[in-house]
Amino acid sequence: MADKVTVAVARKPEAIGREVILQGWVRTRRDSKGGFSFIELNDGSCLGNIQIIADQSLPNYETEIRHLGTGCSIRVEGVVKASPGTKQPTEVEARQIQVLGWADPETYPLQKKHHSFEFLRTIAHLRSRTNTFGAMARVRNCVSMAIHEFFQSEGFLYVHTPIITPSDCEGAGALFQVTTLNLAAVPKRDGVVDYSQDFFQRPTYLTVSGQLEAEALACGLGKVYTFGPTFRAENSNTTRHLAEFWMVEPEAAFFELEDNMDLAERFLKHIFRRVLERCEEDMRFFQERIDPQCIENLTHVIEQPFERISYTEAIEILSRADKEFEFPPAWGKDLQSEHERYLTEEYCRKPVIVFDYPKTIKPFYMRVNDDGRTVRAMDVLVPKVGEIIGGSQREERLDVLLERMAEQGLKTENYWWYLELRRFGTVPHSGFGLGLERTLQFVTGMGNIRDVIPFPRTPGNAEF
Repeated sequence: MADKVTVAVARKPEAIGREVILQGWVRTRRDSKGGFSFIELNDGSCLGNIQIIADQSLPNYETEIRHLGTGCSIRVEGVVKASPGTKQPTEVEARQIQVLGWADPETYPLQKKHHSFEFLRTIAHLRSRTNTFGAMARVRNCVSMAIHEFFQSEGFLYVHTPIITPSDCEGAGALFQVTTLNLAAVPKRDGVVDYSQDFFQRPTYLTVSGQLEAEALACGLGKVYTFGPTFRAENSNTTRHLAEFWMVEPEAAFFELEDNMDLAERFLKHIFRRVLERCEEDMRFFQERIDPQCIENLTHVIEQPFERISYTEAIEILSRADKEFEFPPAWGKDLQSEHERYLTEEYCRKPVIVFDYPKTIKPFYMRVNDDGRTVRAMDVLVPKVGEIIGGSQREERLDVLLERMAEQGLKTENYWWYLELRRFGTVPHSGFGLGLERTLQFVTGMGNIRDVIPFPRTPGNAEF
């Protein structure tokens, strides 16, 4: 009795002798003068293909099998044999091949072996059939599972924070508004939009972060994390920005900044270790085709203790550097990507955690230090990417939090519930955010963030 298996299973030497059913897409077909055809089949379960040997004695050999081309989908029933070649350990001797779907070679857009990433973005619905984006999907899956695995092992609860929110966590203002109002005839009262007629009866937006709600849950459950989509309406077309991206945001009660830094370091090392353990074939592909140092980069992060320096120390290091920066470093200004990369790639030569930033460049919720000038913020920086994690110890003192909100012009009535967390049993607590897509850029060496998410959302692009 034949078993349905994946190509990944059939390619293992222990599958030799098994009767199997494979289903997937044809990568190539070539015919032999000896009266049989070689078909390269892939089903997305692994990077490598499996070779199918189709003999001319098959009843549909002349009518269908010899007409198979790239992109056609087939069902194969056969026996796994040891391969006489050196490129793969096994092959399948077909007993039956059923064509499930044809792909016209005149119109199927993936006929060539090599397409530019720019072209593949125009056919995002098909690019998962390529080696690069198949490998990316499997690495993305591995990283996502490692994230859950890590926090579950650390005693965190997985929670779901709202995607629709009335508040702007970051205070940046780049928000997508959510409304059911008729935009062709927006109702107004006294010259302003009458939100009483809107679905939520107030202005609401797609979330830029689940942090504030995660704080509320942590202040009752102890340790929580949220992992989901977030949205920013920045009109940016850089290789580092998306309008929709995925964020991992842990929050922990009774955590101070040092606990937060320790957690972030363990977290990154766990993710990278799992990728190297579970995606060996795909990571070799990225090393060969995309970034020769990608495996070395992950190994370096895993093996090295992270350097920890204050923001003030970082500015002093940058100011002394025998290097001309496009943006001269100065105390009170945010670190630029070139500064972050200098610290990680040239000065420390390892991941760096910068902490205690000026309060004037950080959001209202970060805890103010005793000096009154800095806050208990932290950024984890890695080579080639720069910032990969941003976080802080949160401000748990009601009076200081109110003062910070006033400084940044925030309306306290919009955050009444957040303030109540400080009125009723307030505790020190901390958290951070990690962008999944930037992490994947570091892992794989992919240069454009649009190529590490299946369907990128950017200005002017929401087709798929």
